[in-house]
Amino acid sequence: MRPSQIRNLIILAVFAVVAIWASSTAADFAIEYNWWKEIGQVNTWVGMLWYSIAPAAVGSFAAFLALWVAHSRGLHFAGILQRDHRLYSRLIPVGLGIVAIVFASSSIDYWTVMRYFGSRGLAAPADAWKDQVFSRGLPFYLFDLPFYAEVLGFAFVLAILCALVFWVTARGWQLAERFRYGGLKDGPNRTLTIGPGSLLLPGATRAGFVRILTVILLVGFAVWIYLGNYELLLNSHAFMTGADYVDEKVTLPLRWLLIGVTLVALPIVWTRRYKQAILLVAGFFILQLALPGLVHAVYVRPNEISIERPYIERHIEATSIAFGLNRNAQELSFTPNGQASVDPVQDATLLDNVRLWDLRAYNATITQIQALRPYYTFPATDVDRYFPNGRIKQVLLSAREIDVAQLSAEASQSWINPRFIYTHGFGAVMSEVNKITPDGLPVLLIENAPPEIKTPGFKLTRPEIYYGAKTQDPVFVHTAREEFDYPSGDQNKYSTYQGSGGFPVGSILLKTAAAISQGEPNIIFTSYLTGESRMMIHRNVQERLQYLAGFLTWDQDPYLVIGDDGRLVWIVDGYTTSLSHPYSATLPVAGLEEGANYMRNAVKATVDAYDGKISLYVFDPSDPIIQAYQHLFPKLFLPASAMPADLRRHARYPEALFQTQAEAYRTFHMRDPQVFYNKEDIWDIAHNLFGQSSQPENVQPTYVVATLPGEKSPEFLLILPFTPRGKDNLIGWMAARCDGDHLGNLVFYQLPKQQLMYGPMQIESRIDQDQNISKDLTLWNQQGSHVLRGNIISLPVTGGFLYVESIYIQATEARMPQLKKVVLAMGDRLIYRDNFDQALAELTGGAITSKPVSGAAASPQTPPPANPGKNAADLAERVRQIRDQAEQLVQELEKLEKDAGKK
Repeated sequence: MRPSQIRNLIILAVFAVVAIWASSTAADFAIEYNWWKEIGQVNTWVGMLWYSIAPAAVGSFAAFLALWVAHSRGLHFAGILQRDHRLYSRLIPVGLGIVAIVFASSSIDYWTVMRYFGSRGLAAPADAWKDQVFSRGLPFYLFDLPFYAEVLGFAFVLAILCALVFWVTARGWQLAERFRYGGLKDGPNRTLTIGPGSLLLPGATRAGFVRILTVILLVGFAVWIYLGNYELLLNSHAFMTGADYVDEKVTLPLRWLLIGVTLVALPIVWTRRYKQAILLVAGFFILQLALPGLVHAVYVRPNEISIERPYIERHIEATSIAFGLNRNAQELSFTPNGQASVDPVQDATLLDNVRLWDLRAYNATITQIQALRPYYTFPATDVDRYFPNGRIKQVLLSAREIDVAQLSAEASQSWINPRFIYTHGFGAVMSEVNKITPDGLPVLLIENAPPEIKTPGFKLTRPEIYYGAKTQDPVFVHTAREEFDYPSGDQNKYSTYQGSGGFPVGSILLKTAAAISQGEPNIIFTSYLTGESRMMIHRNVQERLQYLAGFLTWDQDPYLVIGDDGRLVWIVDGYTTSLSHPYSATLPVAGLEEGANYMRNAVKATVDAYDGKISLYVFDPSDPIIQAYQHLFPKLFLPASAMPADLRRHARYPEALFQTQAEAYRTFHMRDPQVFYNKEDIWDIAHNLFGQSSQPENVQPTYVVATLPGEKSPEFLLILPFTPRGKDNLIGWMAARCDGDHLGNLVFYQLPKQQLMYGPMQIESRIDQDQNISKDLTLWNQQGSHVLRGNIISLPVTGGFLYVESIYIQATEARMPQLKKVVLAMGDRLIYRDNFDQALAELTGGAITSKPVSGAAASPQTPPPANPGKNAADLAERVRQIRDQAEQLVQELEKLEKDAGKK
């Protein structure tokens, strides 16, 4: 093959590679544009592209100039004229440009740059927190300091890279010229030896360019020390985070001295006395490393508590601020009255909303009784509250979604089925938290497909779930093939999508782009795509939000809501987090491997399950991080007041933030520095048993409907109990309020230390020790089934705590737990019955009473029956019948009102 042919083949191959890359990039760009257009955020997308490209472009340009200068000085040092080497002079700019682009793109974090410019012009409140050492506000540590560190790191590494380019250019050409003219000779009668010595560049230290580089490196070192002064406020010590006594009084002055010494070394370097400059700077650097440890050992350690007291106070205050423990929060005393009974009138709403179903057991059960087909699944169950007939009702709600991986082998092998037919889930299952059937199964308020609604106050107008937690991409809708809707007997019902979700993909250009982007040529050749067909991607709710606003940390538990208009909508909490809050402790955060030392629930997002519409609502406008993002992307966010009222009623305090705050509060409730230093009063999150395991695990935060002490109305709360470290008795509990204007408020209750109240693990021990319970559990575990114990629920009632634990039986061969028994515990009483109503009747002496209607005449109190245990079941059944009859009458009344309205 002739050289010209080889050259043509190389050119052709290069052209083919470039063409493939260009077509793939163009296809991805077209699909991206249409997706952002679908959600109405093209301006946000363009802004993100600009903010990601601009820093890299500026950095690449600066790096190219610096590398070009270094290369030119290297040629000059070697005595080479670039015009004498034409091919080299053409290739070197390309090579340096590639190096500059790769270096800038890999070394610049554009999010850091973006946040810095987004924070410009933001005004901090006059009473905003400032550190006690430098009097800098939080935005400086969140935005300015990371940006300065980023610029410094870029410049420092670039200077080293320039030195390397200078050396490679100069020494490389020296060796090349010697080999060209003298072979392997290194002078008269001397053979050039290739080794470490041949890499040295004699006379380089006398070059002006090297002096300039050395000065730049020294200045960069001084700036690095200066910025490191602020990072002292993030130092981690055995008992605190932040600058301690030694850091502020010894290390900081020494670092200022080191900066001065480094600046003094600059003229020494300029006069080519490199060794003296290095010894001077290195000596003081070692001094500032060694002296603080000596001062700590000799002076601080013998008097550590008294000396470090003000620094511990800073640590406690900063951590409380960083995790919002002092924002809309109050600490109250909770003194139990010692009575082992509940007030059936005062606590009527709570008792009517006790969650008997553990979420994991409930999810396994409805998967068995409501899946309808093997490919239906219920990814999660959510706890929420609704207000049918104006009365708060706590419910469990699960979305019925399709898992295409569970299709039959024949169906899953078809390219058409998962993309054109099995495109969406259908409906949801809802049940009241405190009702069970005689067979121990949940009483369903919404069930089956099409949805059957068994209680007034609910409707489902759009039960289809195209966007959810269990989805596959892509799917094509409004095509020539109808989509599977739901099974009906031995037949299937089909429909055609009527919404605005997805983007048009009917044109040949978009079909081609989709085929290239997805790597699926069938998209071009299928005859099912019409001019009105639409393509849906990013259908997983979390992935969809991550793709839209990946700069936020999204909650791992989206929860489903039924709107007043009957549409299904997902609500997801978004967090702003940081590791840059001075003096604040770093704590674990769900979804973040490194945790965070600052956290805010700044955003709540909604995603429509039918058309995928996304709205981001700012619920914490005082957060500086979300302020910066609002400045960058003004059309992306909406105020909290813009959230529709029917969805706003379902906004809740997020469990992930609550868990992190609980982890903080169990230590930082200690405000006295000496108590904190000695960890004298540290708490633990209470423990309980779950499932078949006998190993204790942390109690999970629980959503309940209850009336807080001192309040008059019941509300939706998230609660969690605490115990002293190493003990199991209750010592405190915290509650997050979720309703109305109270959303985001925290209440911390502390129990008197001199009064013993049983904790969840002590109740578990009493259950294990009860002879009747132990006998039943042993029996049920030996007959082809096994026992599951639900999470114990701790409920604050008038005068104390009511503990509820459900016990389930599950067959060994099938995962369908049935609720078999309910245990109630309060004070020294432990009640074990077939259902909650029976147990409650015994606990209250048979007096199960609903809260009287406001304005009704009070009737004389009826004394409890002589034998309440005998009549408990009959009384509970009668109460249930009356309640069901009342709901049926309300439903019939609503139907009559609708008929009258039509006439």
